[in-house]
Amino acid sequence: MQNFNLFKIENSLKGSINRMKFKEPTPIQSQAIPVALEGKDILGTAQTGTGKTLAFGIPLINKLILDKNAFALVTCPTRELATQVMDAIKNLLSNKINIKTALLIGGESMQKQLRQLGKRA
Repeated sequence: MQNFNLFKIENSLKGSINRMKFKEPTPIQSQAIPVALEGKDILGTAQTGTGKTLAFGIPLINKLILDKNAFALVTCPTRELATQVMDAIKNLLSNKINIKTALLIGGESMQKQLRQLGKRA
């Protein structure tokens, strides 16, 4: 796939991708996004910096936009990676996409994190 606009995703999400100045999907994104958009499981490996987070993040956010009752949980093996994934997901969310997020990690205030979950973030 040569262009993100060719993916069957919501226009608000396409706008976020354009705002981030991404023009062409990386190989992992070209392979994973169409499969994930069909609702199928994906498993992909690629080098650091190749766009793996957006490869699952774009279909994930698209699903959350389309299904207001859906929710998602992304797990990561380290705090640093969790923070990086959260930042990438937040960058995909524009003011036109009403999705709440919460970063739940060890070593942080449990009360604060429970409040975030209570707000269905």
